[in-house]
Amino acid sequence: MYQNLRCPWGCSNDSMMQQYHDHEWGKLNLNEQYLYEMLVLELFQSGLNWAIVLHKRENFHRAFKNFVLEDVAQLTETDIAMLMQDQSIIRNRLKISAAIQNAKAILTIETQNGSFAHYLQNFIKTPIIHHPQTASEVPTTSALAIKLSKQMKKDGFTFVGPITIYSYLQGIGLVNDHLENCPFKYHG
Repeated sequence: MYQNLRCPWGCSNDSMMQQYHDHEWGKLNLNEQYLYEMLVLELFQSGLNWAIVLHKRENFHRAFKNFVLEDVAQLTETDIAMLMQDQSIIRNRLKISAAIQNAKAILTIETQNGSFAHYLQNFIKTPIIHHPQTASEVPTTSALAIKLSKQMKKDGFTFVGPITIYSYLQGIGLVNDHLENCPFKYHG
């Protein structure tokens, strides 16, 4: 029924992409573990197709200790070497190291700000809802994403360029870029 009304990327025959589009993308979720999970998935997506990452999501859960920050922050060089042998995930040493470093950065942020969600909300008080009419009107970054990216880098995060951060904000629902006619635009 909604097939032709979804945002174009959510109209694929890939049920996992449709589920993500319909039930997660653009829907506000500030659960700490989810925020970290999405940051990891977005950094692994950098330079790749989102569907590739989405189809490996459960493998990333296993590889990164179900995204429990304290557990990931304890991963060692030996663990990184083992992850580099894990064919079920994207084997990129820089991205694996970034996932570990970012867990450490979030733990530091939590001690300073109470939560990573609060840190993000210092930049975006309430979700930003855009009203794009076409997919070409959906930006890949913004001045806000550039500002947040720069601050995150100062705060010890890696692999958090402005395009990755904008995509991340869309994924966690702090930015909602569903097309105006998409029935999944508003998540009440």
